[in-house]
Amino acid sequence: MKNKSLVSINDFTKEDYLRILDLASEFEKNPNQNLLDGKVVASLFFEPSTRTKLSFDTAISRLGGKLIGFSDASSSSTSKGESLSDTIRTVANYADLIVMRHPIEGAARLASEVSRVPIINAGDGANQHPTQTLLDLFSIKKTQGTLENLNIFLVGDLKYGRTVHSLLIAMSEFNATFNFVSPPELAIPNEYKIFLTNKGLKFYEHTDFEGIIQHADIVYMTRVQRERFSDPMEYEKVKNVYVLRKDMLDGTKDNMRILHPLPRVNEISTDVDDTPQAYYFPQALNGVYTRQAIIAAIMGLK
Repeated sequence: MKNKSLVSINDFTKEDYLRILDLASEFEKNPNQNLLDGKVVASLFFEPSTRTKLSFDTAISRLGGKLIGFSDASSSSTSKGESLSDTIRTVANYADLIVMRHPIEGAARLASEVSRVPIINAGDGANQHPTQTLLDLFSIKKTQGTLENLNIFLVGDLKYGRTVHSLLIAMSEFNATFNFVSPPELAIPNEYKIFLTNKGLKFYEHTDFEGIIQHADIVYMTRVQRERFSDPMEYEKVKNVYVLRKDMLDGTKDNMRILHPLPRVNEISTDVDDTPQAYYFPQALNGVYTRQAIIAAIMGLK
């Protein structure tokens, strides 16, 4: 993993996933380690972010690193017409590692091809979000005690949801069964169904999840992303199509946990927050330890 960019979850192997999770467990026990002393990390967020940006910033700070960058593309030279390639080539002169979020699919891959330092993809359009996936794997293993043979429900925006796409690929390494719950307009793209079929894994498609989540080990809720719709009316049609309420949790498995990459809009009722099944806020905290592990592995510090 040393000096290797993380653009897609496919860039890491199953063994890499498990190594990152072991490292994340170590950082959970002792998050303040001065491993990045003398190192500079550039944080380039061309798209808004709260949890991903702040958890990366926290991870870098707890590792003793220096942080440069921006959280608004309008404050960078891209607002003057500079190409992404030129921006990355320039910033790579100033940093030992670049963490980047960009609204255009494939932007992180382009960055990795022109950068002389490793790139960590913090989300590129509707494509992938590999660091979110690794923290999701950490959360799933913590709550289930295993990653193997789980029944995963993916609910909401499965068409544009980059967290869903990356998680599906990673969990396919652990013999998961997938239940896709979405309106037809936001169904999981065919390429992912073909991917699962070729791996011999079971998946089912549903338009509702009431009465069937009792079979779930993990319910992974997602918001319908307004920013991915060019037509506001299409967004309005589907934005509140699934809302998980407390009364729907009756009869679910004792081990069932609800995950969400956040931010939440209306898709999880606030009456769920205090239930034993709710795990989305601890999941967000897990992002710090997992991102510490990713940085340490890529920088060859662990």
